[in-house]
Parts: sequence; C-alpha cells; structure tokens
Amino acid sequence: MVDKISEKRELRMQRIRQYEAEDHGAKVFKTSLGEIRKYFENPNIVEISLNPDGKLWVETIESDPEFTGEIIKPARGKQIIEIVATYCSTIANKDNPIISAELPFFGSRFEGILPPITEQPVFSIRQPATKLYTLEDYVRQGIMTENQAALIKKSVLEKKNILFVGGTGSGKTTATNAVLNEIAKTNDRLLILEDTLELQCTAENAVFLRTNDNVDMTRALRSCMRLRPDRIIVGEVRDRAALALLKAWNTGHPGGVATVHANSAKDGLLRIEALVGEANAVNQERLIAEAVDIVVFIRRDRELGRKVQEVAICKGFKNGDYELEYVDSSNSKGG
Repeated sequence: MVDKISEKRELRMQRIRQYEAEDHGAKVFKTSLGEIRKYFENPNIVEISLNPDGKLWVETIESDPEFTGEIIKPARGKQIIEIVATYCSTIANKDNPIISAELPFFGSRFEGILPPITEQPVFSIRQPATKLYTLEDYVRQGIMTENQAALIKKSVLEKKNILFVGGTGSGKTTATNAVLNEIAKTNDRLLILEDTLELQCTAENAVFLRTNDNVDMTRALRSCMRLRPDRIIVGEVRDRAALALLKAWNTGHPGGVATVHANSAKDGLLRIEALVGEANAVNQERLIAEAVDIVVFIRRDRELGRKVQEVAICKGFKNGDYELEYVDSSNSKGG
C-alpha cells in the first residue's frame, strides 16, 4: 500500500513538472518563494509558520515546532502573502488582510494575515501528508494500543462509522489516512470529500471531491449520493454539513470516516450536535448516536507526543447522555 502511494505521488509530481515546463507563471511562483521553498521539499515538514517577530518556524510529523534560525523581514513576509494572493487571483491589502488559499503545485494549505489584523505579516502553511502511517505503525510507536487498533480494524470490516476527534495538529488527518489504508483493502467504492488535498487513499475505486467558494460541503454531499458510493469520507466536518453527513451514513452508506475539532470523545459528539444545530435541526442526539459508531480522540502532548487517549464505542443515547464504552482509554472514567 505504501508503494502505491509513492507511485501515485510520483505520477502527481511528474504531471506538476510537465505543467511547470509549459507554464512560465508556475516557474515564477516557485522561484518567488525564495528562502522558504526548501522547506516544501522536505517530506518530513508538515507546518511552516512565520510569526510577527519575523521568526520562521517549522514542525515535523514527529517533533514540536522548531525555530529555523531564519528571520524574515516584514516587507518580505508581506511580499510572500501578496505573491500567493496574486497567483490565486485575489488581492492582499489592508482592506483584504486575510488570505486563505491552497498553494498551487504543492497542495499546501496557506493562511496569511496582514496588518492591521496583526502587528506584522504572519502566515501558516500546512503541508499535505507525504508519509503514510499504518495502524501497525501506531501500535509500534505506542500511539495506540493493540486492542484499540484491533477494534478499528474490526470496525472497518463491519462498516462502522468512525469519527476522529482532536485539536489542530493533533494528527487527525494522519490517523484517518491510516484507516483509509485499511479501507483500501476492501472492494468498496469510496467518495472522499475535503476542502484541501490532505487525505491519501490507495483504493482502486475512489472519487475525490473538493469544496470551494461556490460549492460547499453540504451541496457536495448531496451530489455525491448520486455517484453511488459504498463509503463516504469527509476530511473535516465544520458546519451544517454535519447533518447531511449523518443522514448519508444512516441511509445505506455505512463505513465512513470523518474528523472534527474537539477535546474528548464525548466532546466530539457534542460538537457534531452544535454543527447540526447550524442547519436549524434540534434534538438530533439519537440520529448522531445511530450514525457514529466509534469515536477516536487523539491528542498531541509536548512530552508524550501524539497519543490516542480515547477510543469509545457509541452504544446509544439514553437519559440525556451518550452511552460510551471505552477501550484502553487513559482519559475515560469508565476505563
């Protein structure tokens, strides 16, 4: 499976190089990145950040953020943000100081902010995954227990819906990729929705859809139902699309995976409640309990690194609360 991902990535890079050869603008863009371009070419780096003091920081998949030793002057930081904005057909200035974009050719997620929102120009660049971690890797590195990995594998085979929960940079996407590696061993047709290209999948029968300013996640979910998927995967649930996802999972498309920002397994379900509420749907707790089978809470700790702290089986909703059964979970009261 890892070899397949490497092959797909190499094919993608070949297409990029071919496009660059034909597109002078692409060459100019990559050259204009100057001193930060080398960090894009390091496969271990997952985040590149510029702070208001000019310090450039990088974070790898296995280490905390580290100062590179480079200081980028405000004028140069502003220039980088303006370059990205121009290439994405927009303008960065004091009237439009926030630029959210996907960098061409790298597939990286870019967030740049200019004064007066911040004291000096800042940006954060999130790199797409370049290395696939399997569930076996997670067990070997002590990120999850053998029992937790076994439950997740069993859940994949039984077409249970899995919700990954955690904070920014906790490793939700990397963990989702590990589960997708298991799902790829089935013959199911996958429909994968995300707003930026972060998920990796080696399944032969898979369709990737991306949202944009004109097509939101809710609309994409409704459309994907006509593509006859066996499983629906969502990179991150952020808004009222949560209701459409739950309905899809509950109406003949089990075995899906999604992620959401929250601080525990139970908080993940409560977060889904809140997102469903954005669609003016209330009292949907039973729908949520029926749709979400497994909740995995992963956390990043400075001392312990990434760690799966809770794996919970959702048994239902009773007496005003979700019934959760925990497996080898360090945070759970019930063990």
